[in-house]
Amino acid sequence: MKLKILGTGTATPSLQRTSSSYLVSTTWGKILVDIGPSVVRRLLECGHTTNDVDLIALTHFHPDHTVDLATFLFASNYGDVTRKKPLTLLGGRGLEGFYKKFVRLYRWLSPVEYDLILKSVPAGEWNLGDLTIRTCKTNHNPESIALRIKERRSVVFTGDTGFSKELVALATHADLLISECSFPERKVRGHLNLVTLQRIVNEAKPRQAILSHLYPDWETFQGALPPPLLLGTDGLEIEL
Repeated sequence: MKLKILGTGTATPSLQRTSSSYLVSTTWGKILVDIGPSVVRRLLECGHTTNDVDLIALTHFHPDHTVDLATFLFASNYGDVTRKKPLTLLGGRGLEGFYKKFVRLYRWLSPVEYDLILKSVPAGEWNLGDLTIRTCKTNHNPESIALRIKERRSVVFTGDTGFSKELVALATHADLLISECSFPERKVRGHLNLVTLQRIVNEAKPRQAILSHLYPDWETFQGALPPPLLLGTDGLEIEL
């Protein structure tokens, strides 16, 4: 399993950080976690097309995690190579309603020559051969979920979230935790800072934790991150 960090940023425009998004390559297929602004372009920059992706997982429906879904679905119909293979869209509660509103607004996004599978997993487990995807609800939006993707090794994506015991359980002993840490010190409801993230890491004990969904506060942060915390950067690739 291989992870490519496409972006570590937020809705705040930045030349250094694209909105948070991650590409997970497995033997089952390629999984794209979140798809905010400029993610499709970042895929191309990393040598991938929309047709390479088999599953898109949305941690929640805020624009910095979803708006480039329009670009992706349009390209699937009208790109250089029309998509033929199925695409799965995974999310939390209300996924079907979200998708229906999306295509009602942009009628060109409905699949033309491929099957789109909507898979709502608010909290549970989904097995795809040797690949397992587990989810739990998180403290952000009503539909918000975190994901644990496992294929021999395991990687957990928190999405945007506050602290919760469910998230700790999902991240326990993960090989890699990709966690939002919006601010070093500032407390904002529904988001993590270093103190709350450290609490999760202390209880869950992942082997490595990479901070993502980073607001501009991080550009002036002068402190040191204790192991196993690392500050994420766009383009980082990790073999699991």
